[in-house]
Amino acid sequence: MMSEKKMSVLEHIAELRKRLIIVVVFFFVAMITGFFIAKPIIVFLQQTDEAKQFALNAFRPADPLIVYMQITFIIALILTFPVLLYQLWAFISPGLYEKERRVTLSYIPLSVALFLLGISFSYFILFPFVIDFMGRLSNDLNIQQMIGINEYFRFLLQLTLPFGLLFQLPVVIMFLTRLGIINPAFLVKVRKYAYFVLLVIAAIITPPEIVSHLMVTIPLFILYEISIIVSRFAYKKAQSSQIKESDQK
Repeated sequence: MMSEKKMSVLEHIAELRKRLIIVVVFFFVAMITGFFIAKPIIVFLQQTDEAKQFALNAFRPADPLIVYMQITFIIALILTFPVLLYQLWAFISPGLYEKERRVTLSYIPLSVALFLLGISFSYFILFPFVIDFMGRLSNDLNIQQMIGINEYFRFLLQLTLPFGLLFQLPVVIMFLTRLGIINPAFLVKVRKYAYFVLLVIAAIITPPEIVSHLMVTIPLFILYEISIIVSRFAYKKAQSSQIKESDQK
């Protein structure tokens, strides 16, 4: 059954504040953890085939520290992501039925898996292609590349991290469908507009080259179609739950 307790606005704010404090505290703990494991990760990334194509330079005295803190921050974000999802679920779960709470709780490991899958796709497939394209373009233009280590890691993070978020699309769609905010018919109706938005996103995060643009656009289109299928499944489940609840009444 849905939680019987009615919470006032102030109680909701207090509950939200408590959840945010938990996330912030965990984030700072994760920052400490990230500080100790950032060095081996940076060294590993510098030894990859993509990084070896460049002589990574520090153009400013603070560049090594900036890179170190960036990687530390990203590690902390990744470690905090599941905790953030759980606290979000804990905040909204009192307004859900017991079955809905169990179902939405299962979204957390799925969301984390998709986040890691998105980063892996970008790092292992897209990033090497983009680096190779940039290298070939520099050779064609007879340009000697001198890359700053800060610029290299910033480019790496800007290209990989957005995919962790973009790959959340099926989970977000499933969640919103179960809450009754959207439905499969709506997703089909706005498909052409969604495709246009995804095209723009792909154009923003990829170099101006058709192959790399397609390498991003096609997976995003596939994700949207998967989201429609997922929404249909979630919508049927939600409708079935509502029918059962009304029958019990």
